[in-house]
Amino acid sequence: MTHAPPEPAAPLLVRVNGCGPSGALAALALARAGWRVELVDPLSPEQLLSRSRAYALTHSSRALLVSLGLWTPLQPALVPFRRLELCDRALHRQVSFSLRDLPASARCPESAAGAAQDAVGWILQHRPLMQALLEAVGREPGISLGLGAAAAAGSGAAPQLLVAADGHHSPSRAAARLRGWGFAYRQGCLTVQVRLRGSAPDQAWELFRPEGPFAVLPLGGDAYQLVWSAPLPRLRQLEALDGAAFLDALSAALPEDLQAEVLLDQPRAFPVAWELAWPLHRRQLLLLGEAAHCCHPVGGQGLNLCWRDVAVLAELARQSAADRRRFPPAALPGRYARRRWLDMLLVLLSTDALVRLFSNRHPLLLPIRRLALALLAALPWSRRLALTAMSDGPCRLLRSWPPWTPW
Repeated sequence: MTHAPPEPAAPLLVRVNGCGPSGALAALALARAGWRVELVDPLSPEQLLSRSRAYALTHSSRALLVSLGLWTPLQPALVPFRRLELCDRALHRQVSFSLRDLPASARCPESAAGAAQDAVGWILQHRPLMQALLEAVGREPGISLGLGAAAAAGSGAAPQLLVAADGHHSPSRAAARLRGWGFAYRQGCLTVQVRLRGSAPDQAWELFRPEGPFAVLPLGGDAYQLVWSAPLPRLRQLEALDGAAFLDALSAALPEDLQAEVLLDQPRAFPVAWELAWPLHRRQLLLLGEAAHCCHPVGGQGLNLCWRDVAVLAELARQSAADRRRFPPAALPGRYARRRWLDMLLVLLSTDALVRLFSNRHPLLLPIRRLALALLAALPWSRRLALTAMSDGPCRLLRSWPPWTPW
């Protein structure tokens, strides 16, 4: 008497709420891990595409995009920067980070990353990123996509996992009664794209000014994305200026070498907050991306932190799909939370410390800043440490310590 082989188990089902860059990438990673995915968002495709902003991608985000086959399609839209200028405008001190300061972990084979691997980081605008993600999601057979009016539709089956990737004011988090702990900064941020003279097209700037950090990010050619931090009432005033008056105010804020010539879009000011949700899960729900954390945009760490959430979720999802008895789906949210909380906390604390240390002229803090900048300028290994924390997260730095000898 012969016995029929057991039928394969049905794919695990996950519902991802939120189709922004982190939610769409998480859906794609979960589908590639063998899960059946329902991806929903109340916004229409055009609303998802229409945000005017740019992201600074580090090597941890590059590694995730390579693993999902998205790096090559995005390469035409990626603008690498090979030098990062860190300037303290109060002390008139400057430190340059270049390719020589990249740690070995921030390099990848030519076959994986292509010509754009040779960079400290990359700038990517929102629209081409979202377009590539929506196209990849649409081609993936394991993903059911519901946007706009179709967001409430679903298979009707109960998912084994719920992923809240629906942003800073997450309805999913609120419905689960998970709290976010944090505060609002007195600073806000203003973003605008301009044409600049005086900077190399592959050079990015992080300017520390007494009123707040100021990032200048290359978009290709002479176009740049500016992220201007200052007290929010001041930014609201700047936002209301006409083009000529805004350019005059901008010229006063930039170094003399950088000259703003033309506005390319409308300046937009918004508040900034520090927030960390705790706990990061409840029952089958877990919080991902800005539903779990929110930090100051100094150093461009926000999206990269979100995508490290995605990378850990994808790893755990592959393990659960491959061996449900050893890695049951019900245990996945708790395992995810234990893996992610330290990286989230360290990034939030370090970005907050940078803002508080450099956004002032306090006489007791100026010597500390002067010493820190002098060490960065004089010691190559200190720049490598800084770029490791920026590129792969502070947890990678802790795991690899001591990664270099100081000579």
